[in-house]
Amino acid sequence: MRKSLLRALLLPALALVLCVGSLGAVAAAGPDGDASSGGKTASGHAGHAAAAAPVASGDDPDGDGYIPAEPPVTGVEPSAKEPPHRYFHEFQANCSVSHTKPDDPIVYPGQPGRSHDHTFMGNTTTDAHSTTASLAAGGTRCKAPGDKSGYWMPTLSKNGQPVLPVGDQVIYYKTGVTDYTSVRPFPKGLRFVVGDPVQSAAEFRNHPGFVEGWECGESYFNTEIPERCPDTADTQLNIRFQAPSCWDGKYLDAPDHRSHMAYPVVKDGTNNDVCPASHPVALPMIEFKMAFPVNGDMSGVELASGTGHSFHYDFFNAWDDATLKALVDHCVVGGLQCNARGYDEAHPEAGAALDENYELP
Repeated sequence: MRKSLLRALLLPALALVLCVGSLGAVAAAGPDGDASSGGKTASGHAGHAAAAAPVASGDDPDGDGYIPAEPPVTGVEPSAKEPPHRYFHEFQANCSVSHTKPDDPIVYPGQPGRSHDHTFMGNTTTDAHSTTASLAAGGTRCKAPGDKSGYWMPTLSKNGQPVLPVGDQVIYYKTGVTDYTSVRPFPKGLRFVVGDPVQSAAEFRNHPGFVEGWECGESYFNTEIPERCPDTADTQLNIRFQAPSCWDGKYLDAPDHRSHMAYPVVKDGTNNDVCPASHPVALPMIEFKMAFPVNGDMSGVELASGTGHSFHYDFFNAWDDATLKALVDHCVVGGLQCNARGYDEAHPEAGAALDENYELP
């Protein structure tokens, strides 16, 4: 309830802030889409602008920044139904780090080395030239072989040395709306950016995707990376951040890599989260839950995009359609709390969506 009320208060103000911020970024951009500081973000790190100028690429041959959905999803109205209450409606995509590169196939397609450094998870081939087809043909570091998606975020370093998450990271696929039965799988090729590398500390803290901020030990809800974390073997630096889950049904990408997606809003007179009329299609809500093996003195810890409040991440959907649908239908629509196999230990009678090899049976 608290989160829904906060969303109702914060979303209108946030929309105004992001609109003004985007206009400012465009006005300050040079011919290559960089800020006028010569390719540096406000923090002084090489990175990408909030909305780089679109260029022609494999999935966007005319270079206008829009990638139409084929076919588009039409005739959908935001669902205001209230299905039976289920505390959980989610499954996990457990994916490990595959590589790092100063590439971003969403913001800087076809321009290797143009971005700040990113840590890539999931698909092993993700780079500046990645397309829907190339990802589908690539390998994956996700438990489910059917998940060829690309997931990436700015690389974290300590005293100039990269600190990469170890082992499988948790990427939740949840419902962002009250009517969890209305959630449908991502369309192949959908991509978007969550957060903004040039957002202010206040914008990061008040972002609708903000969950617990940076945390370690008993320190939570930090906008910036804590100055110190407990110097113990089991202490890591963590962050959780949620993505928008409402789609316009028209575009797989937009010039700003955000406007084709939206966060749910609170329906008037209720405490229910629904998709806005402009973005009526309910999709899974992705939540990054990242753990970095770093502790002790954190004064030399920073992101490739800048300070802690510049955290953001990217998602490029390349799931096998049937595998994703099985997990969404069984776990999200079915109101279960599933692992990467689509199995809920609290409801063994429901079975699993995938077999012991994390594949369709």
